[in-house]
Amino acid sequence: MLLGELHPDPCPAGSGAVKRIAIVSEHASPLAAPGSVDSGGQNVYVAHLARELALAGYLVDVFTRRDAIGQKQLVHWRRNIRVIHVPAGPAHYVPKEKMLPYIDTFARFVARFARRQVALYDVTHANFFMSGMVARHLKQVLGIPFVITFHALGQVRLRAQGAADAFPPSRLQIENSLMRQADRIIAECPQDRLDMEQLYDAPGKRIDIAPCGFDPQELWPLPMRLARHKLGLTQGKFLVLQLGRLVPRKGIDTVIHSLALLRRQHGIDAELLVVGGDAAAGAWHDTPELARLRALAAHLGIGAHVHFTGRKERAELRYWYSAANVFVTTPWYEPFGITPVEAMACARPVIGAAVGGIKHTVQDGVTGFLVPPRDPQAVADKLAMLQRDPQQAAAMGDEGMRRAFEHYTWRQVAHKAAAIYADVVGQQTPGARAVCSVSHLPTP
Repeated sequence: MLLGELHPDPCPAGSGAVKRIAIVSEHASPLAAPGSVDSGGQNVYVAHLARELALAGYLVDVFTRRDAIGQKQLVHWRRNIRVIHVPAGPAHYVPKEKMLPYIDTFARFVARFARRQVALYDVTHANFFMSGMVARHLKQVLGIPFVITFHALGQVRLRAQGAADAFPPSRLQIENSLMRQADRIIAECPQDRLDMEQLYDAPGKRIDIAPCGFDPQELWPLPMRLARHKLGLTQGKFLVLQLGRLVPRKGIDTVIHSLALLRRQHGIDAELLVVGGDAAAGAWHDTPELARLRALAAHLGIGAHVHFTGRKERAELRYWYSAANVFVTTPWYEPFGITPVEAMACARPVIGAAVGGIKHTVQDGVTGFLVPPRDPQAVADKLAMLQRDPQQAAAMGDEGMRRAFEHYTWRQVAHKAAAIYADVVGQQTPGARAVCSVSHLPTP
């Protein structure tokens, strides 16, 4: 689609249906490489939600911060989806913990952009608390209702990380006010909703649950032998997979400790694959976290058995999931956790920390095992059980795959989100809003 080309009108004249959606995701772009710095579950959520909404006929604009010189301000990413790089702050990477001073500029730009469109957005979907500030501004100046998915809560993060949490203290007050000003809150799991109600006294009647998901056209089970051959991995070895961003709260050190215990106590010749990082293997330097994890593996005497592969493209991930015997994820705090669902979609048993959304996606004893966070002994013991009983491991993988396909596809997630948008828009007081239009024009 060329710049300025018109979108077809997705709604009949006079229709009150939702048709134009603004998704705000200030630090997590749908175009970012997965597994790179500050690129994780929220990026995947925004990208796939936008895609499924667009496939259903909605017009979607995704607003994210410009973080590189030379980025086009407006990118026609897919049919019915545009990504707008907002000039707010320096045109280079800024940690999300340091981004708050630029949010007012971000919000004013988005409001100007919205005003210049042929028709206003019907609803804004904010992702993360700073995006919520942008959506709140749009509501104040343009009357656009908004829903918000927090993806992480400051109160819970603070409890999990303590002094390591680098967000400004004002985050907690901002979240508290947004929970009262949003037209609807989307929690990612029952624990997420409970945390909002208990820690923020959020109004439960305005909280809906819509989980994260996976794409069946991207992830499906492959024969283990085929996947290992494709990746050049050893056949017959017991392989444990950990996949995601390399940040302390993901608890990768717990998995490394558990591998050492598995080899030493249980005598199992196992290897650990750690997939993720800021760049592909061979084209990067060690970040502080990666250096810490390498040093830990060496200190435990298992450096040769822990393989840091670097970041992988999403098209490759089904091979990595399918090559592993077991997927392990042991974060201290995880609002939802997309990777356990992705592993389940590839028919792999999951050992996960009993935190956040993992407590609900992984069925203990059915699709895998739940263990306490920071408990490598529990992880090692469960790994040994699965290694010694491959039939149980296979059965858990099959059950996980059925559960993933039944409850956690992105199409199902988008359907739930669209129903929430429609309910929010339907409850708005009729006013002077732009009528259904045939175009979706870029900023002049």
